[in-house]
Amino acid sequence: MDNFQYFNPTQVVFGKNTIESIGKNIKKDKITKVMLLAGSGSIKQNGVYDKVVKSLNSSQIEFVEYWGVRPNPTLVHAEEVKAFAKANNIDGILAVGGGSVIDEAKSISGGYYLDSIWDLFGAKVQPKAALPIYVILTLSATGTEMNSFAVLSNEDEKRKWSFGSPLVYPKISIIDPSVQATLPKRQTANGGVDSLSHLMENYFMSNLNNEIGLTLNEVTQRTVISQIDNLMENPNDYTARANFAWSSTIALNGMTSIGMLGGEWTSHAIEHALSILNPEVAHAEGLSVIFPAFINYVYDAKPEIFDRWAANVYGIQNGLEGTEVMKSKFKSWSSPTTLRELGFSKSDYPEIIKCIEEYGRTGRIKQLSEESFIKILDLAY
Repeated sequence: MDNFQYFNPTQVVFGKNTIESIGKNIKKDKITKVMLLAGSGSIKQNGVYDKVVKSLNSSQIEFVEYWGVRPNPTLVHAEEVKAFAKANNIDGILAVGGGSVIDEAKSISGGYYLDSIWDLFGAKVQPKAALPIYVILTLSATGTEMNSFAVLSNEDEKRKWSFGSPLVYPKISIIDPSVQATLPKRQTANGGVDSLSHLMENYFMSNLNNEIGLTLNEVTQRTVISQIDNLMENPNDYTARANFAWSSTIALNGMTSIGMLGGEWTSHAIEHALSILNPEVAHAEGLSVIFPAFINYVYDAKPEIFDRWAANVYGIQNGLEGTEVMKSKFKSWSSPTTLRELGFSKSDYPEIIKCIEEYGRTGRIKQLSEESFIKILDLAY
């Protein structure tokens, strides 16, 4: 088992009727004014917004609001929000929504004291200070509610990049699975694919001697699959929502990646290229297309780890056959499995590959070239 360090300071408040505690939890940190950051307005339809406002008011927490965070959040919007936050002299950010809202909140927090938020990305600058972040999660998928990473799209430069800093761990993340019961099936399925992708990115970098790490990761993958299956049949199943929500969180809070050398992340790099070129592509839907193709291409570099994954997650002894079972599972959730379904053609390859190569940090399991990326895209086509 490889050496590792583990650190996670985020306090999680999990379960039914926990949103009402957000005000008193913020007040404990002596925060007096927050910016409530949200997306398109779904939190006003499912009752979350009213609960948040009531809790903030009861704890005498002053707040201002900024809306409009979109899936695949953008630098332009983040800079607009940052300017608004500075003009209103806030001392904390309350992100109410899914991964996109939380990632934009982290980007604003980390870039608050910098001239440009984009300086965080591409490892150009590490923040020396950041605004505290509080989270109410309404969509389990990305795991960003309990980690120190964020992704943002710079549409002018056609770059969808990530940054990380221990300063942007959320102080508190409230996860009430019951508020996710009204999610469309597509978003629930996307949450499942995204969570599995995080688990696999780390799992495939592991060695077989990491028994506890592999086993914990495997059981989390199996839990994600079984609970998404249940939710496809019964979206109101609270037990399934709760088990999936916590599985999604631990899929990327460091617990299921211990001793796995920081993960692979090539599939994420390829997906980032797809969704920066077409922001209508949901992150998880890009991953459901790319991941099976990636496994098929790199299988021969670590057959023993892919075979173990297939056996212990899908009950199939061969890793290549396991990818076919995984694709069938994605199809049963109505997730896409080909680039054609996402609207891409082979003429898009050069632009996709350019974005991948600019992102970097690919090919840890197996060295990858431009020809490699073409072959992976062909397998996904």
